[in-house]
Amino acid sequence: MNLCEKRACIFDLDGTLLDTLDDLADAVNYALAACRLPLRSRQDIRRFLGNGVRSLVTQSAAPMADADLTEHALTLFRAHYLEHSMDKTKPYDGILPLLDALKAHGVRTAIVSNKLQEAVTGLADHFFVGRIDVAIGEREGIRRKPAPDMLLEGLRLLDATPEETLYVGDSEVDYACAQAAGIDCASVLWGFRDEDFMRRHCPGATFFFHPQDLQQALTACR
Repeated sequence: MNLCEKRACIFDLDGTLLDTLDDLADAVNYALAACRLPLRSRQDIRRFLGNGVRSLVTQSAAPMADADLTEHALTLFRAHYLEHSMDKTKPYDGILPLLDALKAHGVRTAIVSNKLQEAVTGLADHFFVGRIDVAIGEREGIRRKPAPDMLLEGLRLLDATPEETLYVGDSEVDYACAQAAGIDCASVLWGFRDEDFMRRHCPGATFFFHPQDLQQALTACR
């Protein structure tokens, strides 16, 4: 895979561009406490991330909650998280220089995330104004990752082909999504999955330990 030939770069959000774990954990445990359910550790919630907020809350509430209580917890989570999604969240070190370098070299960029669209839009506007061209989150009519729909929509909005695009994510869900869309995948090791797990579940990915490494690979020969 020659990263210097990539004209578009699509990023996952949580665990890739932003460290959102603490705000997500706070929102989950707020909802669980309100429903009188046992709280979850930060490590539990880290492990549950990747398949959208419904999966996150369902796994966090199991096995004590029935369907109705889980739905109530999801409603509480969404309301709390939308109000507090920027309390502790911040870009990983090196992300802003990476995005600035891509912009300077004419590489088009997008976010594709299983987060709620409202949360994706708010976070992108707050942290990445002028740095990201397109931000796609969970909404009606488009399947969540690992289905390829979100990535394919990102390609359409960026006017890019799969061959000239790189997808960057931090989980096995991202890798499977890239495979389904026919897009090369860079798997980052600074996010929500451990290195051993990623190497087992993402055998065809190119791995990066720091945003500076990815920046160098994408821009060195431009």
